[in-house]
Amino acid sequence: MKLLVAEDDRAVRTSLERALALEGYDVVTVKDGAEALARLADEDADALLLDVTMPTIDGLTVCRMLRSEGNRVPILMLTARATTGDRIAGLDAGADDYLPKPFDLGELLARIRALLRRAGHDDAGAERPPELHLGDLRVDVAARRVWRGADELDVTKTEFDLLELLVRNAGIVLDHTTIYQRIWNYDFGPDSKNLAVYIGYLRRKTEAGGQGRLIHTVRGVGYVARTDHLGAGPGPHASAAPR
Repeated sequence: MKLLVAEDDRAVRTSLERALALEGYDVVTVKDGAEALARLADEDADALLLDVTMPTIDGLTVCRMLRSEGNRVPILMLTARATTGDRIAGLDAGADDYLPKPFDLGELLARIRALLRRAGHDDAGAERPPELHLGDLRVDVAARRVWRGADELDVTKTEFDLLELLVRNAGIVLDHTTIYQRIWNYDFGPDSKNLAVYIGYLRRKTEAGGQGRLIHTVRGVGYVARTDHLGAGPGPHASAAPR
C-alpha cells in the first residue's frame, strides 16, 4: 500500500516515514499542500495523511480540492487543533478520519488500516508471514512464541515485540529512536539504558547454551539482527521484508 504523507514539520514527517515504512507501507512524504497536490496529479496513493496547518496550501484546502475533482483517496487529517469545531471542519472538507496531535502510533496505524479496509483493501498493510526465521531462530508471530533450534524461549511481551521488530528487519540497522518509538511509542533519549537492558535480556535468552549471537550492537547508532555470516544488508536467512 502506498501512503502519501503531507506534513510541514520535518521531525514529525521523518518520524512518520520511518514508522510507516517499518510497517511495510510504501511511503512518500511532502512538506506542504502544493507538493501533495502535485504528487497526486502524477501518481496514485492508497491513502493520504494530511496535516491541517501547512504553508502554501493548507490541509483543509487540499482536501476540498481533491474532493471537488472527484478524487476519493482516503484522507486522514492530522492536526494539533483538537476542538470539536476543528474536527467538524476537517470532516466537512471531505476527510475520512481525523486524529489530533500528539497521537499514539498504535492508534494511527489502526486508523490507517481501517481507512484502507473501507476503501476495499482487505489486507491493509503489507502481508506478514506467520513465522519469521533468522538462522535457527524461529518467531511465530501469531502465537507470539520463539524457538532457538529445538528449544522454546520464555520471553515477555516487550521482549517478543523487540525481537520481532529486529528479526523482521534482519540485516537492517535500526537506530535507538526508531526502536523506542516502535516498541514504547516514546523516545527516552540518548541517556536512557532501557533499550540496552532489554537487549541484554534477549541476548541471554537467545544465546543460552553457547548459541551464536543474533542481536548485534552498532556503536553510536543502534542494533541489527543478523547471523554472524550475514553482511550489512538484508541476507538470505531473513524471511521478511522490512516493515
